Amino acid sequence: MTELFEFIGKVSLFGLRAITDAFRSPFEGGQIGRQIVDVGNKSLPLVIASGLALGTVMTFHTRSSMVSFGASADIPTIQSLAFFVEIGPLATALLLAGRVGSGIGAVLANMRATEQIDGLEALSIDAFKFLVVPRIVACVIALPILTLFMDFSGLAGGFFSEFLASKISLHLYLVRAFIDLDWANFIPPVMKTTVFGFIIGTVSSFLGYTTNEGAQGVGRAATNSVVASSLLIILANVVLIKCILFIFPDHAL
Repeated sequence: MTELFEFIGKVSLFGLRAITDAFRSPFEGGQIGRQIVDVGNKSLPLVIASGLALGTVMTFHTRSSMVSFGASADIPTIQSLAFFVEIGPLATALLLAGRVGSGIGAVLANMRATEQIDGLEALSIDAFKFLVVPRIVACVIALPILTLFMDFSGLAGGFFSEFLASKISLHLYLVRAFIDLDWANFIPPVMKTTVFGFIIGTVSSFLGYTTNEGAQGVGRAATNSVVASSLLIILANVVLIKCILFIFPDHAL
């Protein structure tokens, strides 16, 4: 328990330093842009493919039950609420934790092992601000955008599955999908992914940037980044859902 609380304290201070440096000049705009491209573009095919698969499978599983209750018309509504409220944000964050978190941890750990970080500091370059802050900012910006792609990919997969089963038109499917979805259902779940992005960027950067195990620490940093980020995302999701329910009590999530 002592080691756990010590780790949480160190990561918290690390993240607080990143937030402070993000608003302090000079601003590494070019580096942030490159990291957003790396996080976003390279993750987009995985997110879209996962959304299509999840949407299709979810419709397959729910259709038989809904038809037996005579509620097949509600399948698009359930699909949209499930993805926009919970499946989309959480699934995207866990995918990014595996794809991006491991990469950040491995890259920074390798730079530490090969003394590249020490070299930057020897040149009077703030290595933390140049390497860590852009990666955290990129995760915070890219994850909500990728979540939208996941949500609409899930709807597309659900429409494809439902079209094969009932020949429903796209217009009718969209009308039924968004009939019970308002901004209070849509915006808070998407915005909570900024917290997930901050968790992924901060934890992965911390484990890579602070490693002191040489070349052996590269693989360990990559693995621990995925495990720690995923666990914290799941725990944070529970807390954030309670906060959203408190702010929007009339909307069940």
